[in-house]
Amino acid sequence: MDKKIVIITGASSGIGKETALLLAKNGYTVYGIARRADKLAEIAQADINTIQMDITDELAVESAVKEIYQKEGKIDILINNAGYGEYGAIEDVPMETAHKQMNVNLFGFVNITKLVLPIMRENKSGTIVNISSIGGKMASPMGGWYYASKFAMEAISDSLRLEVKQFGINVIVIEPGGIKTEWGSIADATMMQASNNSPYTKLAHKAHRATALQNKLPEPIVIAKLIKKAIETKHPKARYVKGFMAKPILFLKRWCSDKMFDKLVMSQFE
Repeated sequence: MDKKIVIITGASSGIGKETALLLAKNGYTVYGIARRADKLAEIAQADINTIQMDITDELAVESAVKEIYQKEGKIDILINNAGYGEYGAIEDVPMETAHKQMNVNLFGFVNITKLVLPIMRENKSGTIVNISSIGGKMASPMGGWYYASKFAMEAISDSLRLEVKQFGINVIVIEPGGIKTEWGSIADATMMQASNNSPYTKLAHKAHRATALQNKLPEPIVIAKLIKKAIETKHPKARYVKGFMAKPILFLKRWCSDKMFDKLVMSQFE
């Protein structure tokens, strides 16, 4: 049986890294894309093809996809995992910073998806996995631009799923809750920097205390295994949810009024 060809963005750490290692171990041909050469060197030792590039560099992405297709003759699975959280109050975050986050978290994944789709359509099969977040369904203070990028990813995924079903292509959204990765420490650091000596400093310090939970969160392999399950399912669901408090939070978001849910969210900042 032919090996499945998989592209994973943001493959140098966290969920992307664990997914790349897991799939390579289970017989997939994996291409891991990320910016950091030193981190990519770690996964290259596990029989993973690595490509160093910035997901927002359109010419580099186009060249990489073309190179993979020419070498393999197909691309079966695209896992859009690249993304980060740069936190801070809406009023405090510079627009340049907001644009950068949207470029990485939203336009970067759309661009590589557009490049892979013609290949999948030609083969009349394929799977696109978009790593969203429970933050694609709900929002809390200090992370507005990150949540905006994930809400947008959810919407584009829904439209895309309906558009490409006719070509035998699946679109799957993964919505992790809390997971133990470097994502949390980066988001926390940027929040404290953006909110230093601002009207939102007090709120930022309250949010900062919540990061103490980081050590208690499940490891990213939990999501990697969920991704593997989703891509190997004959008729996958549109969405899969897992991670710390993911299902309870989304349940409450669905059934509570906005006013009640706001109170629940803000109770965590007391």
